[in-house]
Amino acid sequence: METVDCAVIGAGVVGLACARSLAEAGREVTVLESETAFGTGISSRNSEVIHAGLYYPPGSLKARLCVEGRNALYEYCADRGVAHARCGKLVVAAKPDQADALQAIRSRAEANGVQDLALLDRARIRELEPALDAHAALLSPSTGIVDSHGLMLALLGDAERHGALLALGSPVIEGQADGDSVVLHVGGAQEMEIRARWVINAAGLDAVALGRRIRGAAAETLPQAWFARGVYFTLSGKAPFSRLIYPIPEAGGLGVHLTLDLGGQAKFGPDVEWIAAPDYYVDPARAERFYTAIRSWWPQLEDGRLLPGYAGVRPKIAGPGMPDADFRIDGPMQHGTPGLIHLFGIESPGLTAALAIGEYVARMVAGAPKSS
Repeated sequence: METVDCAVIGAGVVGLACARSLAEAGREVTVLESETAFGTGISSRNSEVIHAGLYYPPGSLKARLCVEGRNALYEYCADRGVAHARCGKLVVAAKPDQADALQAIRSRAEANGVQDLALLDRARIRELEPALDAHAALLSPSTGIVDSHGLMLALLGDAERHGALLALGSPVIEGQADGDSVVLHVGGAQEMEIRARWVINAAGLDAVALGRRIRGAAAETLPQAWFARGVYFTLSGKAPFSRLIYPIPEAGGLGVHLTLDLGGQAKFGPDVEWIAAPDYYVDPARAERFYTAIRSWWPQLEDGRLLPGYAGVRPKIAGPGMPDADFRIDGPMQHGTPGLIHLFGIESPGLTAALAIGEYVARMVAGAPKSS
């Protein structure tokens, strides 16, 4: 049986950020990824937005790690040459009766430490984005976009330079809590068992299910997993916007919004559809509800310009009709099992917060009492 100091399960952006922070802290790290390439799950099926920290309850992990992570991410991308753009975004109140919701977002954002917001009236909106029809808008200049694949390449490179190993095609089948360590049964071309002093469960959509497959750990502390699919439609032709455009948030998500990639291509989404298990089907018929939502603030959108794009699935730990859940980063203090850290419900703003999550996990490992 091979013994390692830290086993990170999942090579998405959050798992790689954890591996980087642990390796840079001098830990021996092995990253176990079930797929044959890194970052093929949640990390490759999102909006690639660097969030400012507008929406999350003050004091929550989402709020704290988003703001901390955003600042770190801009600096990291600049240092490592990762493509990104601080393009800004407008959160729009399409009608006067949404103005109070806009003010509530501003108040919450300022409580989170986001101090660069500006409230715009209709005339100022038209100056900035002539095609946008809205009663009022909140300008967030520190919102941006990032090349998520380039970011993951940089994180992996940092981790490997500090000795971390990436094992692709290595699904974790089950585990067993064993004293002050965890034994993992790893599948793939050559099945093996690994004893890890620390296991970081960053398995994304499979995180809760994997937690249940680790015997001897406190199953009663695990949340229920829920899945919310969001589809994206791409815009044919050039968009008449230079910033990201977001509506007032809706239940389960941030509403159908416009984002731009680094080449200027526009896409709309994601919407929210609760599903029983991860499924990436894009129903072309959903375009009709997209047209309706988008035309509330871009009435000139012509028929036929929305093309089916792709789908992502959010790893929710709160279901339909429930209040949104915070990130859960559960270590031994939360569940009582030595050497085990679960990352549950790491949906948006997980990409933005990745560097901060990695440092958070590294601090948890460093602060744990040593085994005798």
